Amino acid sequence: MSTAAVIGSGFGGLALAIRLQAAGVQTDLFEKRDRPGGRAYVYQQDGFTFDAGPTVITDPSALEELFALTGRKLSDYVDMLNVDPFYRLLWEDGYSFDYCSDETRLLEQIRAKNPPDAEGYQRFHEYSLKLFREGYLKLGAVPFLNFWSMIRVAPQLIGLQSYRSVYDRLGDFVKDPQLRQAFSFHTLLVGGDPFKTSSIYALIHALERKWGVWFPRGGTGALIQGMVNLFTDMGGRLHLNAPVGEIAIENGHARTIFTESGERFSVDAVASNADIVHTYEKLLGKSPVGVKKARQLKGKRFSNSLFVAYFGLKRKHPQLAHHTIIFGPRYRELIAEIFAGPDLPDDFSLYLHRPTATDSALAPEGCDGFYVLSPVPNLGKAKIDWSIEGPKYRDRIFAYLEERYIPGLKSDLVTSRIFTPQDFATELNAHLGSAFSIEPILTQSAYFRVHNRDDQIPNLYFVGAGTHPGAGIPGVVGSAKATAGLILADLGAQAPQQAAQ
Repeated sequence: MSTAAVIGSGFGGLALAIRLQAAGVQTDLFEKRDRPGGRAYVYQQDGFTFDAGPTVITDPSALEELFALTGRKLSDYVDMLNVDPFYRLLWEDGYSFDYCSDETRLLEQIRAKNPPDAEGYQRFHEYSLKLFREGYLKLGAVPFLNFWSMIRVAPQLIGLQSYRSVYDRLGDFVKDPQLRQAFSFHTLLVGGDPFKTSSIYALIHALERKWGVWFPRGGTGALIQGMVNLFTDMGGRLHLNAPVGEIAIENGHARTIFTESGERFSVDAVASNADIVHTYEKLLGKSPVGVKKARQLKGKRFSNSLFVAYFGLKRKHPQLAHHTIIFGPRYRELIAEIFAGPDLPDDFSLYLHRPTATDSALAPEGCDGFYVLSPVPNLGKAKIDWSIEGPKYRDRIFAYLEERYIPGLKSDLVTSRIFTPQDFATELNAHLGSAFSIEPILTQSAYFRVHNRDDQIPNLYFVGAGTHPGAGIPGVVGSAKATAGLILADLGAQAPQQAAQ
C-alpha cells in the first residue's frame, strides 16, 4: 500500500487526506495545534463557541463530492443550514442592502437605489456566470504545472477581460458607488484588493447565486469534525499536537517526515497544507531547493492580514443578520492603506459574524455570540506592536459598534478574545502574518502561483491557499482535488471515483 503524509489539517489538508485515503493510500495527517482545522480552529469560552476563521460556505457540492467518494453523504456527518440573506450590507449614512438569493428582491433593492443599475446588474450576473464556467468549473481543480498549460486557456480568459480588476470591470455594468461596493467586496474575503485583483474573481458572485450561502449546525468546527470523522472512519490517521519540524530529502525525493518531538515517518508522498514560505524555509531548510525557493517566494506580494475580536453578549440582537458587512467612510482609500500600509488606518470596514442568528446553541441561553473582523496590513507592510495595539484596536471597534449597531455592547459584554496578525504568524506560521497567503493578483494566479507539485522534488505537493486556485473554502477544496489527482497518478493509485464504478 502506498503511503502519504499531509502536513496541516485546514480545509485543504483535510480534503486532500480524505481523497488519498479514499483511494487506498494510507495517509497520516499532521496538525501542530491541539485541534484540527487550521484557520478553521474553534474556541470555547464561557459557554460560547467561536469559530476562529472561515464561516461562509458557498459551494456545498464540493464538500458533498468528498463524502460521496466512499458512498457516504455529507448529511450523514453534518447538518448544513441555509443562510439568507447571504450578507446584510450597512453604510454610515444609514443605507442598507440585503444581498440575498431572491433575484426579484435583489432587483427591487437595486432599482430603489439606482434604477438603471438593475439592468446593469443582470448583465454583470451573466458575465459572472461566464467567469464561473471558465474559471471555476473548468479550471478550479486543474493544476497548472507549466507555462503552456496557462497559454492554452489564455484566450478564453483574455476574452473575458481577466486583465482588468474586479472593481473596474464591475463599473461597466453598475454605476452607483454603494452598489459597486456591494458587488466588489467579495475579493476581500479571499485576500484580494478589488481594485487590483483580476476580474476572474467576480465568479464568486455567480458561485454564491448558484449554491447559496450555508452554515453548519454547531459552527464551521462541526464541519471540520465531520471531515475528520470521515477521514478516520476510512482508516486515516490524525496526529494532533504534532508540529512537523523537517521534511527530509533523500536522493531528490521527500521521503521522511520528522515531527518536532522526534517521531519519524517514512512515506511515498508528502503534501503540505502549511504556509508555503514556512514549508520551504523551515521544513525544507536543510535542502538547497528549500532555501532557494523560500527566497524567491519572499519576493512575491502577500495578502493583507486580519484583526479578529470574538465576543459574547448577555442579550440577543435580532436586528443583526448572520453575516453583516459594515462599510466605513472610505472604500478605495482604506483598501489601499490595508494593502500598502505603512500604518494602521484610523477608520475601518468590518465583517460582523453573528452565528447565533442561525444556531442559538453556540451561546448560552438568551445570549448572542459574535466575531468582528477588520482587514489590516500584514506585518511586512506596517510595523505594529500588536501586543500593545491589539487591545486598543479592539476597544475602538467595540466603541464604534456600540455607537452605531450594537447598543449596550460594553455593558452586556460577557467574554472576549482577540487574534492579531502576530498570532497569524506564530499560531499558523503565516509569512508576514498574511491571512490568505499570496495576494491573488493576475501575475500570481494559476501557473504563476506555487504549483500543486514542486518542480524539482517530484513527490512533494502543495494544497491550500498558497497554491492554485487560491484562498477561500471552495478554492482550497478545489486545490485538494487538483493535488490529489497528481499524487494518485504519480503513485499509480486508482482515483476513488473510478474505484466506485
